[in-house]
Amino acid sequence: MRLPPLNSLRAFEAAARHGNYAQAAEELFVTRGAISRHVKLLEEHLGVELFRRLPQGLELTVAGHRYLPVLSETFGRIAAETARLTREREDLRIICPPTMSIRWLIPGLAEFQALHPDFGVRLTTGFFLADGLDTDEFDLGFSVESVPNRAPDIAVLPLLPLLLSPACSPRLLNGEVPLRKPEDLARFTLLHEGPERDDWNTWLAAFGIGGVDPMSGNVLPNLDMALKAAVMGAGIVMGDLVLARDELDSGTLVLPFPDLKCETAMGRFCLIGAPARWTSPKVEAFKAWALDKARRDTAELALS
Repeated sequence: MRLPPLNSLRAFEAAARHGNYAQAAEELFVTRGAISRHVKLLEEHLGVELFRRLPQGLELTVAGHRYLPVLSETFGRIAAETARLTREREDLRIICPPTMSIRWLIPGLAEFQALHPDFGVRLTTGFFLADGLDTDEFDLGFSVESVPNRAPDIAVLPLLPLLLSPACSPRLLNGEVPLRKPEDLARFTLLHEGPERDDWNTWLAAFGIGGVDPMSGNVLPNLDMALKAAVMGAGIVMGDLVLARDELDSGTLVLPFPDLKCETAMGRFCLIGAPARWTSPKVEAFKAWALDKARRDTAELALS
């Protein structure tokens, strides 16, 4: 496909829209003579006249009338898409796992955007690929500190503790089956947020609790669903005290052993990102906000 020169197309479109060469030249920051030459070159390329040159100015020919709307629409679409791509490049691109997104990040995003209205945020709710954070696609990601085989050049900012303690509905706690000491958990259904069942194993080992099988119970797809199942009385979930805050604050979940809390070997929830953009203004702004929100949440839960 042999297209006419772009400068000639732009010169004709501007001249036809304005109805004269002078205003087209002013718009495109060239001379009137340059516009005239480009239009003539385009006419020669097409083999048709686009303007009739009259004493009172320019008049489009039939061919010119047909050509103008095609070019105007095309240039308009190019300009609109260019603006969209530019905005997307300037947006802060974040990937965050579903439970962290719905329970911590999304409720706070309005606060961040009110503080920084110049930064758009594009959030992808999902998990990283097997090879880690795609730094071409995302500026920041939410993860945990301890991840095997993480690229050594990835920057990490710890935010929130992963603090574990069993949680259940009040009616389960006060039901016919006693739940007075940790060993009583053997009589209840354990709820797991994934097939690994690591959280129950971690908590039981941290306090040397025997007689409870950490592999027993039901597996839910994520913590959000496991917490909801616990609210319905389906069993006892290993609650993350930050992410289960809504249920604990409202009383729909309670901690049967509030003094028995432990952190996981995975470390804290953290932000990760590529060092090349780690100190960019939009990333710095988000890091400062996320760290402040994490400190506020930690202080309110008396976890500091």
